[in-house]
Amino acid sequence: MGRGTWSWIVPDGLWEIAEPLIPPSKVRPQGGGTQDSPDETLFAAIIYVLVSGCAWRALPPCFGISKSTAHRRFVIWSRAGAWGRLHEAVIDRIDECGLLDLSRVVLDSAHVRAKKGGELTGPSPVDRGKPGSKMHVLSDAAGLPLVVAVSAANTHDSHGLKPMVAGLQSRHDPQNGWHYQPRKLHADKAYDVPELRKWLRSKRIGVRIARKGIESSERLGRHRWVIERTMSWLTGYHRLNHRYERQPRNYLAFLGLAATLCCYK
Repeated sequence: MGRGTWSWIVPDGLWEIAEPLIPPSKVRPQGGGTQDSPDETLFAAIIYVLVSGCAWRALPPCFGISKSTAHRRFVIWSRAGAWGRLHEAVIDRIDECGLLDLSRVVLDSAHVRAKKGGELTGPSPVDRGKPGSKMHVLSDAAGLPLVVAVSAANTHDSHGLKPMVAGLQSRHDPQNGWHYQPRKLHADKAYDVPELRKWLRSKRIGVRIARKGIESSERLGRHRWVIERTMSWLTGYHRLNHRYERQPRNYLAFLGLAATLCCYK
């Protein structure tokens, strides 16, 4: 089938951004090879798996590629860091358009069940101790996911604050001399740790973390509600609802691609 049968899955213009970031295809020594499967088609197939949540073996025939080819290329691109670079490229374009609001950033996490176990899994305290992981998300004031990460389900939320904020601040343009510097950070009571408050102030970031025993847990706050909407956006990509990947790198790749799509749209 022609390109038109699956082109709807990729937002207009996204492939043009992704193409220079994708590692070049290599001809396999045993013959045949991946040169018969265009990168654009493989990119669309990977997005289809993310959106639908289907197994690799359930890829529709309209893509014209095998499950092994699609999965192998997904792993290769993940190891090469293609999804993280694509996410950064989209965020940079948002910033160039003046649509990135770093007057405040919001941090939160969500539990996902790990169906097949693997690294960075642990007994989930909210799912009767079943194996699970956490997705950590840092968004801007409008809820655009800027940094994402994965940890074991029994890892305390507070352990993710420093890496997430540092991950945002490490993004910069040395030619223009700028970097992403949030003014304030909003988070719930799980992050109410004196040492973290001190660390944020040392980074010249205002602290807007709910205090234990003072703020009601029933209120999301005037600004923290956007992260709940962001989590809803991300879990709308069905592949993220449960973790089927034993390798955390592969689940993180899907999470990063979902964040990219949210920002791009």
